[in-house]
Amino acid sequence: MVDPATLKVIAKMPVGPDPHEVIASADGKTAYVTIYGGGSLHEIDVLDLVTKKTLPSIDTKPFFGPHGITFAAGKVWFTAEGSKAVARFDPVTHTFDWAMGTGQDRTHMIYITTDAKKIYTTNVSSGTVSILQDTLIRPGPPPGAGGPPGGGSLGGFRPQPRHDWAQTIIPVSRGSEGFDVSPDGKQLWTAAADDGTIAVIDLASKTLVDKIDAKVLGANRLAFTPDGKRVLISSLRNGDVVVYDAASRTEVKKINIGHGAAGILMDPDGSRAFIGCTGDNYVAVVDLRTLEVTGHIDVGGGPDGLAWAVQR
Repeated sequence: MVDPATLKVIAKMPVGPDPHEVIASADGKTAYVTIYGGGSLHEIDVLDLVTKKTLPSIDTKPFFGPHGITFAAGKVWFTAEGSKAVARFDPVTHTFDWAMGTGQDRTHMIYITTDAKKIYTTNVSSGTVSILQDTLIRPGPPPGAGGPPGGGSLGGFRPQPRHDWAQTIIPVSRGSEGFDVSPDGKQLWTAAADDGTIAVIDLASKTLVDKIDAKVLGANRLAFTPDGKRVLISSLRNGDVVVYDAASRTEVKKINIGHGAAGILMDPDGSRAFIGCTGDNYVAVVDLRTLEVTGHIDVGGGPDGLAWAVQR
C-alpha cells in the first residue's frame, strides 16, 4: 500500500505465489488479488485495507487461472484463463453466482461497464476481443409445441422473461492483452505483444475500425488518460511507455522507464501515471503534462498490477 500524496509505502501484506492483478472494493476497505500461475492456480487473495491484514483466500475452483479482476455492482468479476471463462463472486454470500465461457484461448483482462450489463475481455492466444452483453429474453412456447386449445399458457406454465448473455467475438491480433475503454465509452483500444499493433474497436457497432502499426512489441498494458486525449502503452520487452494521441492516432512520445514496463495506473486528476516496472522492483511516476519520469516508488517484488483504494 502506497500513500499517493507522499509516495511512501505504508504497508505490505503477504499474498500467494504469482500475484498478477489487484482491485479494491467500492468502499476501499477490501482488496482482491488474483493468483494466476500461468492459468493453473485457483486462488484470489483477500486483504483488509483498514487493518492491513490478509483475510482467508477464495478458492476459485472450478475456475482456474484467475487473472483480470474488477469490482462492479457490489461483486468481484474476474477472468479464469485456464477455464476459458469469466466468473463473478459475491462477497456477501461468498458464492460464485454467475459464469460464462468464452471458448477463447487465454481470456486474460477484463472491463465491466458501470451498469454491469457489458463485459469486455481480451483473449491473448486467440487474438480476439470478447464483448459479453446482458440481454432480456422474452421466450415463446417450446419449438413445435404450438399453443393449447383456446390459447393461454402451455400446461399452465407461462414462460417469464429472463436475462441471458450474448457474446460477440472481434478478431484483432494475436498477443492482444492490455486494453482500455475510452472515458466516453465509445472505443476500445488494445495492443498486441506479438506484432506491436494497436486495434481500435467501435463499441456501438462492435467492429474493428482501425489497426495502428505502432510497433509496440512486447505490449503489456494500455490505458487512456482520464480526459481521453492520450493513450499509454507499456512494453515488457524494452521497458518503454509509448504515448499516443487518441484523436489523431499518432505517437506523441516514447518514455523509457526501466526494465519490464507492466501495469499502468492513472491518477484520477489526470496529473500522473504510475507504471509497474517488474524488472526493477519499483513503480515509476510519470508526469502526464511533461511526459517525464519524476520519481520512483521502491515497492520490491516485481510489481505488476496496480489499483486505487479510496476509503468511503
